[in-house]
Amino acid sequence: MKRVVVTGMGMVTSLGHTVEETWKGLLQGRSGISPITSFDASEYLVRFAGEVKDFDASQYMDRKEARRNDPFTHIAVGAARQALAQSGLEITKDLAPEVGVYIGSGVGGLNTIHDQIYVLKDKGPSRVSPFTIPMLMMNAASGMVSLLTGAQGPVWAAASACATGGNALGEAWETIRRGTARVMLAGGSEKAVTPLGMAAFANMHALSRRNDEPQRASRPFDAQRDGFVMGEGAGMLVLEDLDFALERGAPIIAEMVGYGSTADAYHVTEPAPGGEGMARAIRRALQTADLTPEQIDYINAHGTSTSFNDSTETQAIKAALGEHAYKIPISSTKSMLGHTFGAAGAIEAAISILSITNSIMPPTINLENPDPACDLDYIPNQARSGNVRVAISNSMGFGGHNTCLAFQRYE
Repeated sequence: MKRVVVTGMGMVTSLGHTVEETWKGLLQGRSGISPITSFDASEYLVRFAGEVKDFDASQYMDRKEARRNDPFTHIAVGAARQALAQSGLEITKDLAPEVGVYIGSGVGGLNTIHDQIYVLKDKGPSRVSPFTIPMLMMNAASGMVSLLTGAQGPVWAAASACATGGNALGEAWETIRRGTARVMLAGGSEKAVTPLGMAAFANMHALSRRNDEPQRASRPFDAQRDGFVMGEGAGMLVLEDLDFALERGAPIIAEMVGYGSTADAYHVTEPAPGGEGMARAIRRALQTADLTPEQIDYINAHGTSTSFNDSTETQAIKAALGEHAYKIPISSTKSMLGHTFGAAGAIEAAISILSITNSIMPPTINLENPDPACDLDYIPNQARSGNVRVAISNSMGFGGHNTCLAFQRYE
């Protein structure tokens, strides 16, 4: 099997429109969560989120193309362009068939669905945009990135709810390992803070209702957590066959070494008791990476700030890693970014890599009253310096999906 390295990263989040802006905000322990501005949420049960604000799609694509694409595609293209720029990769005519794109989303073009339903209702069927289907379809982001960059290898869209970003990266890694492509641009994108999205998740009683203190609402592993916070964002990595990356003199940021993907087969929204499915995903990632628990230096947790998830993930980490689990620094960056659903696994993979390259781990903010059921080291409230050689990133999704990705310092 071929070795796979990361040569470029891109991010668009509620903390910033670039990797640098987001990383700086995370290390400062700054929250990107605030009252909703994209629509009037005054009558909603939950009125705050981690929105991506003031994103200018015309920086990354033609204005005409931008009008014909949903906002989730806009930020996907932005993050993809950033990742390609850092990698220095030129997709030539000869290379194009060896470059693939795997970009996933949890819900796809939810903004388009909302807007066009109102057009249909208020103005009639003849006024519905002919671009509606290409805008809302789940594969719109991966297809548009392929069109704009010329990538002609395998192009696909993952959809496994909040594990989507992890699955997209994991399957891209597998694609390069088996020699189907030399380069994969992979990740996830989500822009679901819409009237329908907010109402639906609020009515599920899944969201925090701390409307008076939105920046303190996402509090993973805290005893007073009361639900997750909706977030928006996109995260992209350029993955390459190591030999190809060395041949072209690419900037190698880190190496991706492991991937585990499992299902709970238990419940649509609740994780399996004891985190059994997540534990198997962690073990599988370590097995494919040929790593032992003692070699893990940092975990970016799924850590949604819900009662079930945080305690179950804690159990999963302990089940998979044994006594060493108590010695590993862990953080949930959803405490600052909110839960970006299909993008979360990709954004958090990039954050895990940044922890390796910068030897510093972001905090879990708002962790003020630790839950006795969550008794590991969650890096409360302040970033922590430390030698991070190996990091893993966990993701769990509605439907019982679990993924774990493993990265290590390139040597």
